[in-house]
Amino acid sequence: MNESPTIKGNKVILRQPIDQDVQDYYKCGADPELTRMYGGDTKNLKERTLEAAQAYIDRIRANKFNWCIEYERRCIGEARLTVNKEDNRARYAIGIFNRNYWNKGIGTEVTKLILRFGFEELGLHRIDLRVLEYNKRAIRCYEKCGFIVEGREREGALIEGKYETDLIMSILEDEYRLSSRKE
Repeated sequence: MNESPTIKGNKVILRQPIDQDVQDYYKCGADPELTRMYGGDTKNLKERTLEAAQAYIDRIRANKFNWCIEYERRCIGEARLTVNKEDNRARYAIGIFNRNYWNKGIGTEVTKLILRFGFEELGLHRIDLRVLEYNKRAIRCYEKCGFIVEGREREGALIEGKYETDLIMSILEDEYRLSSRKE
């Protein structure tokens, strides 16, 4: 097990999984809109099983710099940095699997906490991500946190029989430092 540090924000705590998280994830069930935002197949959506919920939480537990997002004493999602030490960079991913917590600024808070950790604690030079072009909610969040679109992978993802475009977004350390001074 790789222990990621606990990171506390105003509304959220990023932490290692606890047993209750399996139930929190399981109870949310399979959500078609969330599946679509992840690029999954909504036409063949299967009910979430307890075993699948356990496997999901175990995967978070097994990876360094992978956190459960705790809000109001419940696990509502995950955040992850996949660090490439050779290039001093990381790939960021976030998912709030409980739709009751969408559009509340939680993704923005989590993203800012991860950026602070990545740049100030890990000393990274660059953090990037990929997001489906139709995921407007996520793109607004990332832009609010200082990410810029640096490219497009045109029609690179085949989702439910249709080719979709991914945006590649990033933020560099100096851009982070500049934006964090403004806050």
